[in-house]
Amino acid sequence: MSLVETLLAARLSGRQITTPVEPPTDPYAIQDEVTRRLGWAPLGWKIAATTAEMQARLRMREPIRGRSFRRFATASPTRLAHAELLDPLVEAEFFVTLARDIPRGTPLAGIIPHIARIQAGVEVAECRFPMAALPAPAAVIADGCANGRYVFGPDIPPGTDLPAMAVRVLVNGRQRRTGTGAEVMGHPLRPLEWLAGHVGLHAGDTISTGSATGMLPARAGDAVLVCFGDLQPIEIAFD
Repeated sequence: MSLVETLLAARLSGRQITTPVEPPTDPYAIQDEVTRRLGWAPLGWKIAATTAEMQARLRMREPIRGRSFRRFATASPTRLAHAELLDPLVEAEFFVTLARDIPRGTPLAGIIPHIARIQAGVEVAECRFPMAALPAPAAVIADGCANGRYVFGPDIPPGTDLPAMAVRVLVNGRQRRTGTGAEVMGHPLRPLEWLAGHVGLHAGDTISTGSATGMLPARAGDAVLVCFGDLQPIEIAFD
């Protein structure tokens, strides 16, 4: 079975791939073909590996990107059935929604005026490969860079100092992760320029720009609060 067929079957069944796979030479082509054949309504894009630490772990020299799907978007507060998730990881991210199309290669200064809104958000990342036996990074890219569920929180007011914004993740009342917007390439909007260097962006696209707090495994029974500054916390219950 080809990697496209293997990933497609995993997506449609909601199960992980437990057999060895060969790392693809063009992982984005595999990702694009899986996305096309799924036919699911797009939400936008996720950007990952936006820190030197994650790039080193993945043996990458730049961030990576994956499509996201509208069927997996929800608003806070929300409840997720842990048994339906694939090694879920909580990642606090800035969600940026565009007001109009952005041509490929547009610099950040040309993108910012066309941002419709910026929201506090959480990606609950999932991987079609078990975390205990991850294949080569190229196969993870082919899997959409472990795209998962997207939990939308409150709007971040215009004029907010995004790099200085404090972000905290609490699990069952205990603080587990902290960070700021500056953890994301120095400024959480900077990944948009990188993404626009590779793909065209469209009005209505929501881009999750990379984790400000790293990755935190979620377990059944966890009650998670993600706080962006003094905004209303994002609430996720993992049933």
